[in-house]
Amino acid sequence: MDGHERSQASEGEARRKPPLGPGLHLVATPIGNLRDITLRALDILRDADLIACEDTRVFAKLASRHGISAPTVAYSDATQDAAEPRLLRALEQGKRVALVSDAGMPLISDPGYRLVRAAIAAGQPVSAAPGASAVLLALALSGLPAERFFFGGFLPARAGERRRAIAEAGRVPATLIFFEAPHRLAASLADLSELLGARPAAVARELTKLFEEVRRAPLSELAAHYAAEAEVKGEIVLVIGPPAEGAAADEGRLDPLLREAMAGASVKDAAAEVAARLGLKRRDVYARALALKREGGA
Repeated sequence: MDGHERSQASEGEARRKPPLGPGLHLVATPIGNLRDITLRALDILRDADLIACEDTRVFAKLASRHGISAPTVAYSDATQDAAEPRLLRALEQGKRVALVSDAGMPLISDPGYRLVRAAIAAGQPVSAAPGASAVLLALALSGLPAERFFFGGFLPARAGERRRAIAEAGRVPATLIFFEAPHRLAASLADLSELLGARPAAVARELTKLFEEVRRAPLSELAAHYAAEAEVKGEIVLVIGPPAEGAAADEGRLDPLLREAMAGASVKDAAAEVAARLGLKRRDVYARALALKREGGA
């Protein structure tokens, strides 16, 4: 065999996909544009013996587009109790089981953690084929620091719980990322602006889809813009910049803000909100809040 033949043989080996082994395979799917699926993901889904999907109707569109014919089973928050035993039995029988969510990487604010944990506990192989992720795409498009970030999933729907979650996340010295529903966007931005101050932020909407939009501005401007919007549609990711360097030096506002916050909240909650707003350590702010309480200054 001469050099040219060896080169062709080597290229043929590289193009030949390896056989899909038994086990649980986590597969990322597109977050909007159906062309954003990897060749490896297609190989796994076409070769799988069984595909667990968040919504079989949603997955059917992708399956039809790419010639995927494996049987499917619904695996959502509502159906996982019934589906999990069937999937674990399939794994015990040496089957190749794929897990997908409606969009993006399985488990990221989607069901799947319980199944992965159970498969690992049973000694079954678990692998993943990475791909599209709204979290990482929004971070990349935001123009905000990306070397350290905190993903908080969906903000709570209830106002009080949402404000506590924002106050807690606001203490993290990193860029913050949240999912949000369109009908709660204005309220969440108002709370973020009030609690975190003038941090730079971005609202990423309908990523990879026809009407993709990324709006970048300080939180206060974004809050005002979406408060005036009659209707907002689509999948939304919020990205908020980290606390500014030197924010801890803003202690001159501490006592007035604590007094104001404690007028309508517990000492603990008031301290958490003010700490997040000023970029101070929560324990230090809490200690000062207790001191003000004892002095009767609240």
